[in-house]
Amino acid sequence: MPGSPPTPADGSHHRRRRGPRRRRKSARPRLRTVRETSAGGLVVDDYEDASAVALIGRIDRRGRMEWVLPKGHVEAGETPEQAAVREVWEETGLQSRVVTAVGDIDYWFVADNRRIHKTVHHFLLEATGGSLSTDDVEVSDVAWVPLDELTERMRYASERRLARRLRELLPAARDLETTHDTARHREETP
Repeated sequence: MPGSPPTPADGSHHRRRRGPRRRRKSARPRLRTVRETSAGGLVVDDYEDASAVALIGRIDRRGRMEWVLPKGHVEAGETPEQAAVREVWEETGLQSRVVTAVGDIDYWFVADNRRIHKTVHHFLLEATGGSLSTDDVEVSDVAWVPLDELTERMRYASERRLARRLRELLPAARDLETTHDTARHREETP
């Protein structure tokens, strides 16, 4: 064909680009990014002589019970510590006081056509009153879980990592570890 560019020997056609390269439009709309802050924590029955931590049970999408730490959104004008105390009361029925910060968990997820970057501030709290209650509609069960069963019961690895910090934060846990270390040393010494 006169005026046509030659066809390559392999039979393929080579198209010449004209003008700037166009970007393909994504089939999915860009999600708006939103930052959220929550607070909650590890509620012990007695800071000086802790034997258990309060966990809440929620039914997951598959209908299974998952045990997690009580937590929720920090409201306007509230500090993370105040939000942790309020959320613990709302989700467990326990009044508490903040002892110390334990750590933060930071993660991303998508919901309601938004990309959410969530930070959850966790505290060690001591129960000061009240009693376990499932009055919160988001909570299916509440339980005092013994310290030695805590990490096996908890659903999320990030929360289990925080729970492992109890050994360094609780006087009784430190004493227990020291007692185990002393007993182990006696067994190893000839």
